[in-house]
Amino acid sequence: MDRNEYIKMSEVEDRMWYFHSLHAHVGRELERAGLKSGAEILDAGCGTGGLIDRARKWPLPASWTGIDLMPLACELAQKRFGAAVEIREASVTALPFEAERFDAVVSVDVVCQVENAADAAAEFMRVLRPGGLLVLNVPAYMWMWSYHDDAVHTKHRYTRPEIATLLHGAGFSIERLTHWNALPFPLIWAKRKIFRTNGETSDVKPYPAAVEAMFRGLMTIEHAWMRGGGQWAWGTSVFAVARKP
Repeated sequence: MDRNEYIKMSEVEDRMWYFHSLHAHVGRELERAGLKSGAEILDAGCGTGGLIDRARKWPLPASWTGIDLMPLACELAQKRFGAAVEIREASVTALPFEAERFDAVVSVDVVCQVENAADAAAEFMRVLRPGGLLVLNVPAYMWMWSYHDDAVHTKHRYTRPEIATLLHGAGFSIERLTHWNALPFPLIWAKRKIFRTNGETSDVKPYPAAVEAMFRGLMTIEHAWMRGGGQWAWGTSVFAVARKP
């Protein structure tokens, strides 16, 4: 991503509805996985550290490590944590860790930014311990391409079958594969396709309190449905949970 996008992310990801909801999806699946106390988890593409910062407040006592390709992202993330969390500059397609190092790998909105997603999936498989969990999120539908993707350097938006093929090809067993961000989908489509304005960057930015509250309310409904085992057949993102045999 552009430097300005990382700066924007660092300013809003602790409070913006999208990150709040995305991180909650990750937390729910890690909790369901029954990871042991002290589990080692990799945030593969940690950005400025928002997910790790939120995760360290969750009930699961885990040891987090983060990597990101961009030096600025690593610098901003390291400022959050000091020596408490290891942050390394690296690509998801060439992870600087030994095989079978982690109990879980989380990668959100990152695989969509690499040329060869299969290389990233193979690396996730390599660094996971047997039985380890992968939690993956990517943007959905190439026909939803917009100024937002240009700003964050998206290379591909995915369908569920594409993610199934990617994960099965790397040897993963899929436990959950669903869309989310389904209820706000018409609003997001309209904003990106009809009401776009010149000079737009990404949709990562502060929103008025009323807008933030509306989106959080919609996300509350979505999360309740998914906690009960529900799936979404549409939405702006594809969310997958898979396990290494």
